[in-house]
Amino acid sequence: MTTLILAEHDNKTLKPVTLHVVTAAAKLGQPVTLLVAGKDCAGVAQQGAAIAGVSEVLHADDAAYANFLAENMAALIAKLAGGYSHILAPATSFGKNILPRAAGLCDCAQISDIMAIESADTFVRPIYAGNAIATVQSKDKIKFITVRGTAFDAAAATGGTASVKKIDAAGESGLSSFVGAELSKSERPELTAARIVVSGGRGVGSGENFKTVIEPLADKLGAAVGASRAAVDAGYVPNDYQVGQTGKVVAPDLYIAIGISGAIQHLAGMKSSKTIVAINKDPDAPIFAVADYGLVADLFVAVPELIKALG
Repeated sequence: MTTLILAEHDNKTLKPVTLHVVTAAAKLGQPVTLLVAGKDCAGVAQQGAAIAGVSEVLHADDAAYANFLAENMAALIAKLAGGYSHILAPATSFGKNILPRAAGLCDCAQISDIMAIESADTFVRPIYAGNAIATVQSKDKIKFITVRGTAFDAAAATGGTASVKKIDAAGESGLSSFVGAELSKSERPELTAARIVVSGGRGVGSGENFKTVIEPLADKLGAAVGASRAAVDAGYVPNDYQVGQTGKVVAPDLYIAIGISGAIQHLAGMKSSKTIVAINKDPDAPIFAVADYGLVADLFVAVPELIKALG
């Protein structure tokens, strides 16, 4: 059989997380097909064909997929599903919105947020906010799986020679329509793909302090900016900065937690980081239990000194 991967993209560029899903798919030991569905996304299909390990790219170009409405995308996946034993998508907002609907249409269960693959029917995933790890086995004919990108290395973006095959669209479902999108734009690296992440918590105190304390350090390090749920709920920064169980899962080379206490919800999203640095004035803050390096200090003194030391 063959594995199908739903590619995440913006109709112009393939998202890096797709490369991590390709690596996960390769562990199943089957040919890998990439599905690129969108509008005017031929360039994305060519990028997908260049990925090492991809044997074929299916290209569905239709206005119904221009904004990746889950109802339309799921119908297309369900139409194709019979030819595949495994259907994978990244465990991002994109994948988590679409794949469960496709699984439901095929009367199959979904296995979410896997971290490892033990065999073709057995997978490892976190439960209870990452405090326990479950090994699950599926007997469904088609395995619908979302993949935690940070748990797998990225496949090479070049070197592949896959063929590109145009396929017919499944059309409009008529169940939803696109109204508009308000997207934040930043020159900084994307949070889930950054090598360094600087995050602030409730202790930062305000949105203005994020701009004067957290962001200058991030810019000095070439890092992405993250935040705890408490900081997001307080209105300091937008929702797409949130790291945690109900936010984004990151695993950078360096994670700097500033003014973050270390609630379980937040730890679930960042404790796989290779090196964790915590700055907090409370010596009993839970964040120090997972930190490789901890500094008990006033962040408004320590961070400016750190920025100055970095030159």
